[in-house]
Amino acid sequence: MENQQCSFCGRNKPDVSLLITGLNGNICNDCVEQANLIVEQEVKPKRKAKSKFNKPLKLIPPSEIKSHLDQYVVGQEHAKKILSVAVYNHYKRLQQSMRDDEVLIEKSNILLVGETGTGKTYLARTLARILQVPFCMADATVLTEAGYVGEDIENVLTRLLQAADYDVAAAERGIVYIDEIDKIARKGDNPSITKDVGGEGVQQGLLKILEGSEVNVPPKGGRKHPEQDLVRVNTDNILFICGGAFDGIQRIIASRLKTRPIGFSEVENSLAPKPEELLRYVNPQDLKGYGLIPELIGRLPLLTYLNPLDEQAVFNILTQPKNALVKQYQKLFAMEDVQLEFSPEALRLIAQKALETRLGARGLRAICELVMIDLMYELPSRKDNPETILIDEALVQKQLANIPVQQLRAA
Repeated sequence: MENQQCSFCGRNKPDVSLLITGLNGNICNDCVEQANLIVEQEVKPKRKAKSKFNKPLKLIPPSEIKSHLDQYVVGQEHAKKILSVAVYNHYKRLQQSMRDDEVLIEKSNILLVGETGTGKTYLARTLARILQVPFCMADATVLTEAGYVGEDIENVLTRLLQAADYDVAAAERGIVYIDEIDKIARKGDNPSITKDVGGEGVQQGLLKILEGSEVNVPPKGGRKHPEQDLVRVNTDNILFICGGAFDGIQRIIASRLKTRPIGFSEVENSLAPKPEELLRYVNPQDLKGYGLIPELIGRLPLLTYLNPLDEQAVFNILTQPKNALVKQYQKLFAMEDVQLEFSPEALRLIAQKALETRLGARGLRAICELVMIDLMYELPSRKDNPETILIDEALVQKQLANIPVQQLRAA
């Protein structure tokens, strides 16, 4: 048998650690490593150059960012202004980091407080469409302290790395939205009873990420790939937006404002805010009473609220945005060559029923599906489809008569 040798360097098999044999040649382990270095030097820079995040940042004025949000999100003017200005300042801060200035602009992380279904997550998703930096969304519900069942806090940055196509430099100037931040509130005032691994422990772990530090991030996730090499990510220039429903915080606000009249007077205090307006008075003291630790509150300096939805707001959500539910159903029926129309009375009734579910805008989808299910089931099989179908108030009442809306109501 001939003495095998590497087709690249010419060394014989006994002179190398490993010789890989192919159909028409051989290659040793040293040549494989050398070839891998050449690939990294030649191919990866070209791949990085094609990344959409390597283009120079273009400053988008806050008014343009808000105009984009207005096309998809109804109302919530205060929250949209806060987000628009924060993103604009984030871009300016990134541009400043490229220069050596004496005055350094610090980042202002944001906390959105609002009832379920008022548009916190939807605002973040809509904002992602106009951003020029990597953006990801994470859920605080599944986070636990390191070593416990659940996801590690560093997994938040893993999603950002994935959104940046594992370009660390791009990820280090991205934006992260952490949803359900209220679910990690402290579970009790006495920490000696049990270890709060999903509450205060997570808040402590988030501090270093929100403030800005060097974090070792598992690129493929936490415990599923323990053998992976960690990637070092600097969070100094990452903007964090947090959102939560904070169910029950209105009672804390009302207690602080002392809105309940003292004594047996039946005269209503006209200066006291209405229950649906209490969220606009939320402040860091209320968040501390709810269970967030002061250190975490201090790292979320921008605090804003989302107004609860009334019937008119739900009606507008149903009809006005670019991807409103009415327009989505009309698009579905147009694919069957059918023009779908809704009477104003029918839309008003759908809005009323959606409010009864106490799910906010999310209740609209459930109600609309109940109304449209029979039509969407029968229409594709019919050979004599009508040119126009009108959804009127009588049809909505008929479709909802057999299914109590209470079954959809939030607890």
